[in-house]
Amino acid sequence: MKGEMKMPHEDAEFQGKEGAVVNGSPSGAGKWRVPFSMLVPFLLISFGLAWGILALFVFFPDQMNKVFGELTGQHPLFFLAVYAPAIAGLVIVTWCSGYAGVRRYFSRLLRWRCSPAWYAFLLIGIPMVYYGSFALKGDPFPSPFPFSSFKAFLLALFFTAIKGPVEELGWRGLALPLIQRKLAPLWAGLVLGVIWGFWHLPAFLLSGTPQSAWSFTPFFAGSVAVSVIATALFNKSGGSILLPALLHFQLNNPLWPDAQPYDMFAFVAVAIGVAWFKRKELLDAGTGAKEVIP
Repeated sequence: MKGEMKMPHEDAEFQGKEGAVVNGSPSGAGKWRVPFSMLVPFLLISFGLAWGILALFVFFPDQMNKVFGELTGQHPLFFLAVYAPAIAGLVIVTWCSGYAGVRRYFSRLLRWRCSPAWYAFLLIGIPMVYYGSFALKGDPFPSPFPFSSFKAFLLALFFTAIKGPVEELGWRGLALPLIQRKLAPLWAGLVLGVIWGFWHLPAFLLSGTPQSAWSFTPFFAGSVAVSVIATALFNKSGGSILLPALLHFQLNNPLWPDAQPYDMFAFVAVAIGVAWFKRKELLDAGTGAKEVIP
């Protein structure tokens, strides 16, 4: 995001001296700045919480199952592990700027303006990727409504909406703008994609998780690819958290057929296309949204 938004009058006490520079940016909003060094505790919390929970089920399955029950995709502890990046992001923002900063940070959930082409990709392009990949998998005619009832469909949509998309409060909400202070968007997206994909690894080791039925290597490649796509979308929308969350929701939408691993390879192809057509923006370090708190 170019420049800094001028603080409203009631927040004047948070403004620095006019013309001061904080971390390389003009400051009237120095108090709101989340320093790049906060990326380290963010990653420690994100990995420590998620991997810690899943590691207990990997290394002590009998004891954990006896106390907490078998781990599944709907288990409260699995939700807690999934929420680790969001929890880490909120902890960092609260530490750096308090409640008022958190309020401003959440205002990025209201940023929805983007080009029609991106909305077409989110609403039409992603389903086409899944259905096309499913056809390559060997069945060109998946069930149009793979649920026993409309109630089951609504329940699946609800759990999808409150699970994976919440991660974006951390990944694109905090980590990506911090990394883009040091790297051009393309490289930032690739770096975050590697971190994001690797963060999922323990879920592939547990039989009750959704990832247990997939192969990690295609998933990892797909995660890196999706991160590049999400980075382009994130910057085009001025640092929106909402639109990457919508992208995340569409990736997990229970309506789309399970096309693993072909869907992941398809997203790699899409990411290459996005990187080529948006190369000027993605390779320009000045185009990336860098502010965590507006």
